Amino acid sequence: MSAPSAPAMPAPASLRAPLSVAIITLNAAQALPACLASVPFAQEVVVVDSGSEDGTRELAAARGARVIELPWLGYGPQKQAAVAAATHDWVLCLDADERVTPQLRAAIEAVLADPRQFAYRMARANRFMGRLLRYGEGYPDWSLRLFHRDHARWSEDPVHEKVEARGPVGTLAGDLLHESAESLESYLAKQNRYTSLQAERLAERGESAGWARIALSPLLRFIKFYFFRLGFLDGVPGLVHIAIGCANSQLKYAKLRDLNRAPPRS
Repeated sequence: MSAPSAPAMPAPASLRAPLSVAIITLNAAQALPACLASVPFAQEVVVVDSGSEDGTRELAAARGARVIELPWLGYGPQKQAAVAAATHDWVLCLDADERVTPQLRAAIEAVLADPRQFAYRMARANRFMGRLLRYGEGYPDWSLRLFHRDHARWSEDPVHEKVEARGPVGTLAGDLLHESAESLESYLAKQNRYTSLQAERLAERGESAGWARIALSPLLRFIKFYFFRLGFLDGVPGLVHIAIGCANSQLKYAKLRDLNRAPPRS
């Protein structure tokens, strides 16, 4: 990975490669306005919605986005469908509860004026239990989100999807803010669904989980993120965030073992 881009004077918009912003949504009317307001420098915003009932589509269209309705395909395929629907080859992929900071905007505009790679990652800062995490698992949470779609694409993973780039990946200065407003209860429910999907994916790949993997994976994860990655500096929210991540690791492998022991379906 290359070092973060040095600050640079932005080139005139006419000299920069045109940019499409791709966002997938489901009942995101409360979060989406701030996301859209953070990307006025994009030439296009594409919102791919999977059945919102709270006015998300109407809100996005009223703010100038091109809205496409698409049944849910899974996180990776849904995001790739949004990329494919974009008009321009340079795409910035965002979630509805994410915001581009001014420093990140300047870095994006600078690389679009003179791209040295075809894909760029950025640090994502996650808000959890009311606190913006700066250590542990919550930061820098490197996320590859800006890329030329001829040289990168979203994986097919139904959860914990990622952009797979062909070639070197650059690093942008500035943070992508993840301003999640969900409750701890809904966060835990989502993590339970995620671990089930992950276990199913591992089972499809023929992987297995013994007692050592189930017992040691959460312990090693806690040591890594709480001590070596200084998660304790994020106080109680940091402790809870890491503890949930450790529990997820154990549950994922426990569910995998349970799937492997289940009789095949007729």
